[in-house]
Amino acid sequence: MAKAKKNGKAVAKKNGHQDLTFWGWRRKNGRVGVRNHVIILPLDDLSNAACEAVANNIKGTMALPHAYGRLQFGEDLDLHFRTLIGTGANPNVAAVVVIGIEDQWTKRVVDGIAKTGKPVTGFGIEGHGDIATIAKASYVAKQYVQMASELQREECDISDLWVSTKCGESDTTTGLASCPTVGNMYDKLIPRGIHGVFGETSEITGGEHLAKARAVNKKVGEKWMKTWQAYEDEVIQAHKTNDLSDSQPTKGNIAGGLSTIEEKALGNLEKIGRECTYIDVLLPAETPKKGAGLYYMDTSSAAAECVTLMAAGGYAVHTFPTGQGNVIGNPIVPVIKISGNPKTIRTMGEHIDVDVSGILRRDMTIPQAGDALIEMIVRTANGRLTAAEALGHREFVMTKLYRSA
Repeated sequence: MAKAKKNGKAVAKKNGHQDLTFWGWRRKNGRVGVRNHVIILPLDDLSNAACEAVANNIKGTMALPHAYGRLQFGEDLDLHFRTLIGTGANPNVAAVVVIGIEDQWTKRVVDGIAKTGKPVTGFGIEGHGDIATIAKASYVAKQYVQMASELQREECDISDLWVSTKCGESDTTTGLASCPTVGNMYDKLIPRGIHGVFGETSEITGGEHLAKARAVNKKVGEKWMKTWQAYEDEVIQAHKTNDLSDSQPTKGNIAGGLSTIEEKALGNLEKIGRECTYIDVLLPAETPKKGAGLYYMDTSSAAAECVTLMAAGGYAVHTFPTGQGNVIGNPIVPVIKISGNPKTIRTMGEHIDVDVSGILRRDMTIPQAGDALIEMIVRTANGRLTAAEALGHREFVMTKLYRSA
């Protein structure tokens, strides 16, 4: 685990992080990845077995099984396609094999990913069966993984990096230490031209007026408030049985000292720092189009779902503050864990990448912790495996909006 140095020189820098660079893979569309995955992507739940068989045949590839994709419609289907296409389009992915039960919907995903310029091929199982499909897809996957193995990293400015954030298993230390650490990182790197994003719509309940005030202008603030109100009215209030006491805050949050959603919201908002304003509000899995800056993405607070949506939005590195010790990972995006809870560091230290418990002991400042996180982001971008990657956490969870037809 990285620890901030007392002298604040954990990151070599001049003029406020002006010289930060990392080594990444620049894709044909100009985006830069920090990983070089070849993924086998199922269009639907029926195609999981075939994708896993191809990944088993061809070493160096990775299947991303999931539970949905049949008889979805409307906005739910749009989100499904946006997530799959965005996952394949993520700059951490070098090439993609898509397998679906039907050709038409499979082609829709292939065509969406192909717009990035990266290699992608699709296969339909209907009319061929699993065995023939697996054989054909395996030949293509072999060619892709060999191609990817020869791609070279190049030195890139920190402004080429897209960094997302979401917290989990929060407690009182999260709002005091690990979330402010992320906020300090954004305060330093957003002005350097990175893309950032935060989300977790329901978890900002009680602090919605504060989130609205951090918008870059009144129009964006009203867009955020409309997004939050729709989640509150159409999801939470429309479907709750009595209240959210079993979910927001969770039992773990309550055990960690967060007795209300309002307390949790105030800690959550520490992730956007003191100086940043967000410049737009994104749909789930939407790729930002307004250039560098901080964005808000409408997501649930469920860890695997939120990280999956942000990865589909194009973010290449994820920062994850945790108090009680969330173990989430992602198959294509490295997830950097930050904790300020001394007990978690002691009992679950193998899951933590950046130890900021010194903030609570008052032998580390938040700016020093922010520098330690920036150092870890650069090290991770340069190839260091995160704890979640080393431990094999590859949680990939699609978000579903409503029942299938």
